Amino acid sequence: MRKYVMMGVQGSGKGTQSKLLAADFDLVHIGVGDIFRWNVQEHTKLGAQVRRILAEGGLVDDELVESVVRDRLALHDWNYGFIIDGFPRNARQAEFFLESYDIDGVVVLELPDKEVHRRVLARRLCSRCGLDYNLIASRPAEPETCDVCGGQLVARPDDTPEVLAARLTDYHAKTRPIIELFERKEFVAHIDATQAVDHVHGEILKRLGLPPLDRRHTRP
Repeated sequence: MRKYVMMGVQGSGKGTQSKLLAADFDLVHIGVGDIFRWNVQEHTKLGAQVRRILAEGGLVDDELVESVVRDRLALHDWNYGFIIDGFPRNARQAEFFLESYDIDGVVVLELPDKEVHRRVLARRLCSRCGLDYNLIASRPAEPETCDVCGGQLVARPDDTPEVLAARLTDYHAKTRPIIELFERKEFVAHIDATQAVDHVHGEILKRLGLPPLDRRHTRP
């Protein structure tokens, strides 16, 4: 059983790299942002709470994130392990994680703030099927229209310059203590996330001591 933590600033590719690693080794991918977005789209009670926070220009508080993660991990549907991104968000949550789970490795995706702005503000989400796009790397065939279902592409509610600036400040302030804590107790791999997706993935496999996979027949 393998258990990994994927860390990185917004736009660094945490979700993409987590999904690739999960597919390679049959892990359950737990993306905190994905959980919140699903609840917003499905108009759940949690989704309404998140929507209200974002509409007011705020950030989802750490206690709410911790509650969501605890509930998700408690399902114990991760027979071969899991990879989680978007958590922990502070040192206390990291301690909880270290005490509760035997982590095999932590991946930190490094990305300069300037590149974060460029990537994040180019992201789009299909309002109908939820498919992710990026106007830099994966443009739709028709502007602002999903290639799969024809739905309208929209920016995520939290992908604004103001929210991004707040997120970056929050991330830098809270993440360094978390990384330092992990480095005292776990293996931490720092990866240059400015590289191409496949190259970053290969570096992650190498640093975690995992066998490289030939993805030519599994990914377009």
